[in-house]
Amino acid sequence: ALESIDFKNALEQFQNLVEKMIIQKTKESSGLYTKDDDEIDYGKFYTTTRTLFGSAVKDQNIQAFYRKVMSNLDERPEWLEIFGCFGESDSTSSPSKESMVLLVSEKQQITHSVVKRKDVIKGIVKVPLLHLTVTASQKGLLTVFNKQCRVSVIYVEMDTAWITGCDFLPNLKYVVAVTESTIILWDYKSKESESDGFVIKPMKNCLLCVSTVSVADNLAKDTILMGDDKGFVYLLTITSDDFIMKQSKTGKESQFKVLDAESFDIPKRKLHDDWVGKIKYFSALKRFGSCSTDSITSFVLDNIKRLEDHLPVKEFSVPKGVNAFTYCGKAKVFVTGG
Repeated sequence: ALESIDFKNALEQFQNLVEKMIIQKTKESSGLYTKDDDEIDYGKFYTTTRTLFGSAVKDQNIQAFYRKVMSNLDERPEWLEIFGCFGESDSTSSPSKESMVLLVSEKQQITHSVVKRKDVIKGIVKVPLLHLTVTASQKGLLTVFNKQCRVSVIYVEMDTAWITGCDFLPNLKYVVAVTESTIILWDYKSKESESDGFVIKPMKNCLLCVSTVSVADNLAKDTILMGDDKGFVYLLTITSDDFIMKQSKTGKESQFKVLDAESFDIPKRKLHDDWVGKIKYFSALKRFGSCSTDSITSFVLDNIKRLEDHLPVKEFSVPKGVNAFTYCGKAKVFVTGG
């Protein structure tokens, strides 16, 4: 129905109709209104709106819009509400139906509780190629949702440390999470409770964030970036052989097998003078970004090779630092929030 009319013109007529209705009601309230042939009652409002928009509007939304205008003349509803957007919804309609005017993608609610009371999500990562969503809670609950929202869950036995971030290793197919003193590697596909993953420890400083370096040149290894509370950024490369060769000999049984952090070559470089709040690798730029509340070196954007040498890095400063950042590929711009 809407394809056969000029929607912009119809919308202008509708907004004029609402304005006339408000003026009329205002005059009625002050006793200055005299009834004439142009009087707009509900019947006229309904008929005109139906003529303008056809079947794209529903009776209950027209009625709700009219009632909202009449009840509060100072707070005018948005025109979107005539199509059932942001207004009183029809509980009997199917949530999968799309509006004829505004195409809103269907949302799917995850009914799995994910975390228990007094726990919070500290990281959420989408893995588009595998249609997965990974979450990590502060108290050690790692969760993987697939496209059908089926869940793989493991509860990591934590000491006193809390999980501070997570990501996904695309080549090794492991979930990686960092705590204040360890790196957790979880094989979410594993069915055996005693071989679900590995823990790399001890880490000297408190790890605050983690990001995978997405490079598809080697299917047997993955590289991750991490930031800590002293301003250091770390570069760690993990291969499938490490899971066999670098296991620590521990006397007691543990949930995850332990890998000795001392056996890994982990280049690091101090880029900030305060906590590293976020770190991210951008495949399109072949660069990583890291931010901090440091007012001098607030945001760094450079090649990961800078973590292994001492050449100057591309950086800029913001008063009181940067807490978050993101990159838009289409516009080719970075946006930071401080």
